[in-house]
Amino acid sequence: MLDDLEYDDSDSPGIGLVPAGASWDDVLDHIKIAHSPLLLAPGGSSQYAGVYWTGTEAVTVQDLGSDHDQAIDDFRELLRDRGAT
Repeated sequence: MLDDLEYDDSDSPGIGLVPAGASWDDVLDHIKIAHSPLLLAPGGSSQYAGVYWTGTEAVTVQDLGSDHDQAIDDFRELLRDRGAT
């Protein structure tokens, strides 16, 4: 489980902001327990990625761009379009 995550809750749904360097195992553990969408900071790539829980599995959305605010907006819109809010 990831500790002390920051959240962007300026709009719905709120999105947890995972810091660079967090392990994929910690991200998966967190999403399985908390079920809230997560935005992963660029690590090896320069692109943000999003992860959300479908009810049975974690889905990863790659290539959300390199701009933090735009990545949040794009991920939030994708979640709304897929009914994952």
